[in-house]
Amino acid sequence: MTIHSLSTKRVSRSAESHVAAQDWRGIVSDLNAHGCAVMPGLLSAEECADLASLYPHEEHFRSHVVMARHGFGKGEYRYFKYPLPDLIDGLRTALYPRLATVANDWNEKMGVAQRYPPDHAAFLKRCHDEGQTKPTPLLLQYGPGDFNCLHQDLYGALAFPLQVAILLSEPGEDFTGGEFVLTEQRPRMQSRAEVVPLKRGDAVIFAVHNRPVQGTKGYYRVNLRHGVSRLRSGRRHTVGIIFHDAK
Repeated sequence: MTIHSLSTKRVSRSAESHVAAQDWRGIVSDLNAHGCAVMPGLLSAEECADLASLYPHEEHFRSHVVMARHGFGKGEYRYFKYPLPDLIDGLRTALYPRLATVANDWNEKMGVAQRYPPDHAAFLKRCHDEGQTKPTPLLLQYGPGDFNCLHQDLYGALAFPLQVAILLSEPGEDFTGGEFVLTEQRPRMQSRAEVVPLKRGDAVIFAVHNRPVQGTKGYYRVNLRHGVSRLRSGRRHTVGIIFHDAK
């Protein structure tokens, strides 16, 4: 076992306590109102450094994507392979039940038949039954001039409607620029953009594809995309926690 695996395993034991300590009433309120919510201080500086240090070590990952080769922007990312690092796996497991409640409420409001089971293992079984067996949590790395185009992380027929990004680097110290950006397209209206300020260790929960919005005649669905603005200087690492697996 590498030193990186040991370090990640050591901090993973507190994943559930990290998640439970958040203000979930406020988080759900922000998700319903804005399509995104911040979890401040989800990870410590030490935990962030441990995760970012995994990036050069290929044994933790199943694939490496250079964004410019695919028209995704500039920068790069690696998808973790199974078994996931304990901290990533623990956060994925602990976050899912709380977000499944929101996801089921959203689908009911939007008239979508899909419902999500209360625990992540049961949801992953559904993914695997659909042939979606590849893990989707990823570690992203940006340098000066890098950015991520607006996009949606769907990966297959079965997709969970919320995901989480955790900033592992400190704005103003490790990098400048590189803000998380979310856009929302409402019917017959121009797109609305929201820049989400984050500090190292903060996480943002956001809608992957659609969310419900209350209108005068009931709820309607809006379409969302997310990305990262151009990095001005330094280096930025982020962990993305996606709850569905890919084909």
